[in-house]
Amino acid sequence: MSGRVFSRASSPNPPVAASAHGSTIVDTEGREYLDAAGGAIVVGIGHGRREVVEVMAGQAMRISYAHGSAFTSEALERYAAAVGDRLPMDEPAIYPVSGGSEAIETALKLARATQLARGAADRTVVFSRWSSYHGNTLGALDLSGRQPLRKPYAAWLGRFSHVSAAYPYRAGEPGANALGSAEALAAELDEAIADAGPGRVAAFVAEPIVGATLGAVEPPEGYWPAIAEVCRRHGVLLIADEVMTGFGRTGAWFGVDHWGVRPDILVAAKGATSGYFPFGFAAASGEVYATIRSGAGFTHGFTYSHQPTGAAVAGEVLRILEAESLVGASLVKGAKLQALVRERLAEHPAVGDIRGRGLMVGVELVRDPATKAPYPRSARLIESVVRIARERGLLLYSGSGNANGVDGDIVLLGPPFVITEDELVRVADGLRDALDEAVAALG
Repeated sequence: MSGRVFSRASSPNPPVAASAHGSTIVDTEGREYLDAAGGAIVVGIGHGRREVVEVMAGQAMRISYAHGSAFTSEALERYAAAVGDRLPMDEPAIYPVSGGSEAIETALKLARATQLARGAADRTVVFSRWSSYHGNTLGALDLSGRQPLRKPYAAWLGRFSHVSAAYPYRAGEPGANALGSAEALAAELDEAIADAGPGRVAAFVAEPIVGATLGAVEPPEGYWPAIAEVCRRHGVLLIADEVMTGFGRTGAWFGVDHWGVRPDILVAAKGATSGYFPFGFAAASGEVYATIRSGAGFTHGFTYSHQPTGAAVAGEVLRILEAESLVGASLVKGAKLQALVRERLAEHPAVGDIRGRGLMVGVELVRDPATKAPYPRSARLIESVVRIARERGLLLYSGSGNANGVDGDIVLLGPPFVITEDELVRVADGLRDALDEAVAALG
C-alpha cells in the first residue's frame, strides 16, 4: 500500500494491519503476527477487547469532547479518583494529556510551577540520565539521553543536564556514560546538584527501569532509595517516568513500587489505555498539588488534554487490569518468559546479557560475550533480527547505540499480559531462530 503518509516503518512497503485479538495482529493478507512487543511496549490487556470499545463508543455518544478550560467530565473525575488509589503517592492529582511526550512536558512545567510557588525562582536546572528516553518533543528529547535520537537536533538542545546511566553491565566503559553501584550514582548526583549551586536544581527525572534505550536495565540494588534521599535533602523534586513501566509492565503497578519509593511527580501513558486511545498524564503528589494551588497556579494546557473519551477508556483498562489480576499475571508470565529466553539464549555467542522484570525483558546482543564488545552499527544486526522475526510472524521491539552512543543492539520483549504459555514458548524460539539467521548472515 502506498500513499502520502510519513511512514515510521523501516520497510518501504510495510504490511497493512487489519485486525487484532489477544496477542495477535492480522494483516490484510490474512497473515498473523505474534505481538511480542505489545506494539511499543504499550498493550497490556490484549488486542480486541470489545468491552473497551463499547465504553469508548458509549462515552463518545454522550460527549466526546469538551474543552478542559470550561468543563470537567464525569469520566475524568471517576478515573482520577480510581487511579489515585494505585499511584505511589499521597493524595495525587492528575493532569491528563494525549501521550508520554506531552506528559513529560507537563511534568517539567509542574516542577517549575512548584519551585516558583515555593519562592525558589532560581531553581531552573533539571537533571536526567544519559541513555534515558523521555519522549520526542524538543523538551522531552533534550531531557532524554539517547545520543542517536538527539544527534539530528543537537543544535536545538542543551537546556537540561545529565548524569551517568544506572547501567551495571557497561559501567565504566568508554562512551557508555554509565556507573554500576548505587553509592557511586547517588554520590555523582549529589555532587552535580552541589556543583550547580545552592538552590539551583529543580528536579531529577528518571525511568525506574530503563526501557527502549538500554533494554529493561534495572538499577543496582539500593539505587532508588539513595537517589530519593539525595533529592529530598537538596529540595529537588523527584520525577518518575513510568510511561513504559507503569500499569503492570514490570509486574508491579508502577516500577518504583519495587523499591517503595514515592516520587513527587509521576508520568504515565502507554499502558494506561493499553493502546486503545491516545492518553497519558502527569500525576502530582498532594503536597505538590497544594503548593502549586497556593501560588500562581499552573500556566499550561493542550487542546486535547482532559479528554473525556480518553479518561473513560483509561478507566475501563484500569478495571480490567484489576478484575483479571493482570499485574500479577505480568509478574508470573514475565518470569516464565525470562526463563525461556535464558534457556535458549544464555550460552548464545551473540548474547551478552538477559534482564528485566515482569513482561519487560531485555536481551543485549554482542559480538563477544567475554569482552562485551558490541557489533558495529554498520552491521545493522538488530535490523536483521527484527526483519527476519517479522517475516516469520513475530514482532519484536529493538534499540541501538546502547553501548557507546553509536554501537550496540538490544531486543526488548513486552507482550500483552494475556499472552498464553504456548505463545511465550513461540516468542523465545522465534527470537533464537531470528538471531541465529541474522548472525550467520554476517559470517
